[in-house]
Amino acid sequence: MATKTKAPVTASEASVSGPAKVLIYAVLVFLTVVFLGPIVFIFLNSFKQKFAISNNPFALPLGDMWAGLENYITGVQGEGFAWAIVWSFTITILSVASIVFFSSMTAYYITRVKTWWTSTLYYLFVFSMVIPFQMVMFPTVTIADRLGLANPLGMVVLYTGFGAGLSVFMFAGFVKSIPLEIEEAATIDGCSPLQTFFRVVLPMLKPTAVTVAILNAMWVWNDYLLPYLVIGLSTPYRTIPVVIQQFVGSQGNRDMGAMMAMLVLAIVPIIIFYMSSQKHIVEGVAAGAVKG
Repeated sequence: MATKTKAPVTASEASVSGPAKVLIYAVLVFLTVVFLGPIVFIFLNSFKQKFAISNNPFALPLGDMWAGLENYITGVQGEGFAWAIVWSFTITILSVASIVFFSSMTAYYITRVKTWWTSTLYYLFVFSMVIPFQMVMFPTVTIADRLGLANPLGMVVLYTGFGAGLSVFMFAGFVKSIPLEIEEAATIDGCSPLQTFFRVVLPMLKPTAVTVAILNAMWVWNDYLLPYLVIGLSTPYRTIPVVIQQFVGSQGNRDMGAMMAMLVLAIVPIIIFYMSSQKHIVEGVAAGAVKG
């Protein structure tokens, strides 16, 4: 009579005991609640009347749910919300394209051209990652005002500057892992440096480029402070996070229901974008960290 053989136990399975697994799952469940809790909270409160939100924000909508649909109608009909969607998409798409394009070229140049000033430039980009925005907030607003950057194209310029640090760092890490023989072969075939970059190097940078695009798209789309400081509340170029502030009255009165509804509408596009592209984030970060 044949006996059944058990599948071999891997080293990872053998090293994790029963209590350890329970602890790991408990930590994962806790982190899931922490990260998804605010989203669920906003979604449920978007179907409540504003007084119901103030009185009991953690209760379920129940009877107020259908009446709370007015929050979405009020928010969409709010002043400037339709144009805010247009400007948010415009600024986000142009900023991400600019960051990917210029950061990849910069990273390629400072990685392949070995001089003291390219090394200095690289470390300046790295150093910019640790500088908090609050330290450069007021000088940035002053310079942006003097240069006339309080418009969508000006915001693209500012986002390109602030997003270049991390992007150049990630691209440079991936470029270091590309064998020089590939570029030398392209040069022998008659490619100029620009042709080598666009025809050979840039296609190989796709995993990191996708990751950089995703991370910067989430940042630019959700950013409130920079558009608020540079564009302001009274211009027609307001983005969605800035327009949501219009539901705060001059006397401090807030239409919490409409605010929650508009927050849901603002979150949905970026969640869909992230969920459809999340696998590229891990691939790109791992690729960019090979020789970072």
